[in-house]
Order: sequence, then structure tokens, then C-alpha cells
Amino acid sequence: MFKVGGRRFSREHCLIIGEVAQSHDGSLGMAHAFIDAVASAGADAVKFQTHIAAAESTPAEPWRARFSFQDKSRYDYWKRMEFSEEQWRGLARHARDKDLLFLSSPFSLEAAELLLRVGVPAWKVASGELSNAPLLDRLLASKKPVLASTGMSALAEIDKAVKRVQAAKVPLVLMQCSSLYPCPPESVGLRLIEFFRRRYRCEAGLSDHSGTVYPGLAAAALGCSALEVHVALSRDMFGPDIPASLTPQELSQLVKGVRFIEAMNASGASKNELSRKTAGLRPLFTKSVAARVRLSRGAVLRREHLALKKPGTGIPAAELERLLGRRLKKDVPADALLKRGDLA
Repeated sequence: MFKVGGRRFSREHCLIIGEVAQSHDGSLGMAHAFIDAVASAGADAVKFQTHIAAAESTPAEPWRARFSFQDKSRYDYWKRMEFSEEQWRGLARHARDKDLLFLSSPFSLEAAELLLRVGVPAWKVASGELSNAPLLDRLLASKKPVLASTGMSALAEIDKAVKRVQAAKVPLVLMQCSSLYPCPPESVGLRLIEFFRRRYRCEAGLSDHSGTVYPGLAAAALGCSALEVHVALSRDMFGPDIPASLTPQELSQLVKGVRFIEAMNASGASKNELSRKTAGLRPLFTKSVAARVRLSRGAVLRREHLALKKPGTGIPAAELERLLGRRLKKDVPADALLKRGDLA
């Protein structure tokens, strides 16, 4: 179990995060629209990325994928993605008004300081920043919980980062992540959730880039403690993350599915307990021993005299063989259910 913003999350009730990333395309109004969409879908948190171009990049940074029609360089793109501190405060306030946890991944020390001033209840460490020791140390000094993605890290690097976090005695959720956009099923790495939980004795979750609800539902069935998915208002939106994102409708379906799975996993009812809940339905679905034809008083029951028919309010079907050879002490019309009082 761990807490974020005073809320408890665990394997029994995972933290569901709607990741906006850069899908707002630098539009403050669009960023606010994402908050409304994530809240309406029922997620627990909305997450952004806080980029300050001059603090994290150089003009020589290459494109991950060339997609922009207006930015001459990746650096120009990051500049266009920047919001002012006051704008970030407005986004955080809007999220809180919508009962969402406000999260944003910092990509520089300057971004971390900005977010500390704005106020975040936990840190989401992006895959590429897991080996950034100065940034990680600054985040750990705040003593806020850390949700760390592992998409670009080999095991040795993860070992070092986890050791750093645990030495600081800060709550950790380690997120299995594959930095492929979209991520094919064979690269999701679902089994690593339990591997991380056992290896590091910490909470574990999934940051999914598949663009489908399937990994998230499977992760919930395995008891993940946190689940992050990218969100796009429409499949027709512009941006590099759209193919790896869920629409708000799909996010809503995912949230409902995860909570349904958690409720199923939480039930410790035995089979006998569950069957007692449906005891009132048994007569509607089970069968009783009935007369196949009209039978007269004194008849000795043979197999061809009897049938199994609904409702299950008479002599149970399981007792049919034990009735063979018994004598009737009264007439029984065809299709009537036999009663124990009919038998001599």
C-alpha cells in the first residue's frame, strides 16, 4: 500500500493515471480540456510533462520522429510546449477541482523546482530520467512518493535507481514500461510487474503505450498497484503519441474494467457461499422427476414412465434411478411432478 495526496492505493485498488504528455500540442486550453476528459473517464490522476527547453536540451537534439509542420527543430518544439508557472498553477488547480491528483514529470532540475512550487503529491520519473542522479536526488529530498518508469533501462540501471530511492526511505512504485509508440503485445512485459515486486520488495505497476485497454486490464488481474496510459481526445489529433493513446471513451472503459476486476479479486467467497446466493434461482433452472405418461394407482415405476422436467420443485432429478421399482399409491397425470406422497 502507498499514499498519494492522502489517497490509498495498492494491489487491491490501483492508481489509474491518464497521461496527457505533449498531446495538448502547446495549447493551454487544450491542456485544460484534457483534465476534464480524464476526470469524466473516472481516472484517479492526470499527468503532464514539464519541459523547459533551455534547461533540458540543446538546439542539436534530434527528432524522435519528425512530425511537426511548424517547428524547425526539436528544441523549438520543446519551447512551444512550455507553460508559465502561473499556467501550471491553473492546471493543477483545475485538476484538484475535478478531484484528480495532479502529476507532471520533470525533465530538468528547473522543472522539478517549478513543480515543487506549483505542488505535486508525488513524482513520476520518466524512463529517460531514471539514471539522472542529480534530478532523482532532488526529487527524493522532497520525500514525496516516486513512480518510476523503466522503459529505457536495463536491469543494472534499475537496480541502482531503486537502491537510491530505498536508501532515501521514500515510497516507490516501479513501473514496467516499454518505450515503443505504440507498443506491440510481445513487448509490453506484463510478467515484469510481479518480477519487480519480488526483486525490489516494492509496489509495481505498468506504464502502457499499446494504445489499447488490454494490457491495463491484464495488469489489474495480476494486481498492479499503478496503471498509466496515454490519452488523446481523438484518434484524429495531431502529435507523436496519438497512436499509443486511449480515447476518453476507452479510458472510461478501462477504469470500469479495472475496478470490476479488483472487485472480483477482492472476493474471498467460497463456492458454497456463492451458490447460496443463487439458491432462489435453482427451481427455475433445475429439473424434477415427472410422469412421462398418465400413470395409474398401483403401477410399478419403470424408466419409460418417467421424464426429467422443470421446475425443480419436486423430487430432484438426481433421485430418478432410486424411484425405479417403486409402486404408486395414487393416479398421476402426464407431465405432473411426482411427490414423495405419491409413492407406496
